[in-house]
Amino acid sequence: MQGTVDGFSYGLVTPLVAYLMACLGGALGLRCTTRSMLVSRSWRPGWLALGSVAIGSGIWTMHFVAMMGFKVEQTPIHYDRFITFASLGVAIVMVGIGVFIVGYRGASGTALMTGGAVTGLGIASMHYLGMAGMRLNGQLEYNTVTVAISVVIAVVAATAALWAAGQVRGFLWSVGASLIMGLAVTGMHYTGMAALSVHLHGSSAPVAGDSPATLLAPMMIGPLAFLLLAGVVVMFDPLMVMGKPVWSPAENKPGVPARELVHHSADRRPSLRAHRNVTHSGSRTPQNR
Repeated sequence: MQGTVDGFSYGLVTPLVAYLMACLGGALGLRCTTRSMLVSRSWRPGWLALGSVAIGSGIWTMHFVAMMGFKVEQTPIHYDRFITFASLGVAIVMVGIGVFIVGYRGASGTALMTGGAVTGLGIASMHYLGMAGMRLNGQLEYNTVTVAISVVIAVVAATAALWAAGQVRGFLWSVGASLIMGLAVTGMHYTGMAALSVHLHGSSAPVAGDSPATLLAPMMIGPLAFLLLAGVVVMFDPLMVMGKPVWSPAENKPGVPARELVHHSADRRPSLRAHRNVTHSGSRTPQNR
């Protein structure tokens, strides 16, 4: 017996809120990725890690906000706590790998394609692992072609978002990239949900796991608090909006601004020349011995 699946039980409320969560996480994460390209290498891992956790938390929160509006008419839905937490970890780790590749190798060529593919696969893995954590009196079945389309959507849109973030052209580029990332997550999510069908079991056995109200709502507090904290960090960093590097590109020594090097070298050259002039004028011996 096929179950009646409804992904919009609260109307457009859950899709819109979910999209906003995805955009928020994407905006913070991609802006941190952009910021990492404007600082010295010693600060880069911290910004990339912050961006990875922001994107991972955003897409995970988006998924389960959308799942609050999902129901099967003939059976209640519960969630396995461990698998639900694991899906958050998978999202952060795989997105982090993609973001670090782009952060260190640049947003072009093979590095961009690899980083975008890993990030997109991280989004898809989080989705389907989160779906595997559902517990209901039935079996989940997926259409293979639609699942493949959802993964392609995630990879292509994630690649485009990382490319936009790597352009380092100011705040508006990051906003546009976050909107693309939001489309990647929500488009992938609802395409994947369109591939789902539920085959109900004949018996009405009790369902294991926690209900959405007792599990998902408290679990979202942590990622939402982190997104708020990351937003505060981004807002109070002036270089995030100005888009100007901390160090000059002509830097020659690690940790020393090129401006200082130019200043010191400019101060030393006249003194060296004056010293040479005094030496040459004061010496009566031949210079070539």
